[in-house]
Amino acid sequence: MPIDDAPRRLAEVNAAIARAARLASRSPESVTLIAVSKTHDADAIRPLIAAGQRVFGENRVQEAAAKWPALRDETPGISLHLIGQLQSNKADEAVALFDAIHAVDRLSLVSALARAMDKAGRRPDCFVQVNIGDEPQKGGCPVADLPALLAEARAAELPLAGLMCVPPQGVEPAPYFALLAKLARDHGLAGLSMGMSSDFETAVTIGATQVRVGSALFGARA
Repeated sequence: MPIDDAPRRLAEVNAAIARAARLASRSPESVTLIAVSKTHDADAIRPLIAAGQRVFGENRVQEAAAKWPALRDETPGISLHLIGQLQSNKADEAVALFDAIHAVDRLSLVSALARAMDKAGRRPDCFVQVNIGDEPQKGGCPVADLPALLAEARAAELPLAGLMCVPPQGVEPAPYFALLAKLARDHGLAGLSMGMSSDFETAVTIGATQVRVGSALFGARA
């Protein structure tokens, strides 16, 4: 991405979030934009940091560990979110590196994260990922299993921030976002991590508190 594109793209996405929030009688400040920097190197990320973006999302622990410590040294105040699937054996590294983990989806991961947090004395926010479209190829907790997983996460004292989903591709996402919002309300959770480059405005009108936007900010994936 040319360096002078970053401020324009960031401003366009923030303006779209603000429009969608106002349509829903919400404050634009109630929505956090997560710039999804997976597959993009430090040189592609720096222009967005320079334009004022401070919250970023990565899919893989190893990739994030390779580029973010140096970027954070350059610019204090960066918040880093893990938005991809997390293997239980990477829980220690994830807890050390990330400020939020968006894909808690099974009991074994709840246990691994609780141990890692106790050991590190650090407690990143946790979103439980729901397999909102019941798709066998996708990660996420089945809707029917959500109450039990949330009960285990609370018993393990994970800092539960909310729910996360990725709707099925190629269909209208609004009903899936609405279902996630209802599940969050039913379980007393305020956070809704939902919406990506193609559908974040819809997600905001339905209550998203975190939107995960990559290509609209960075262009096509490397």
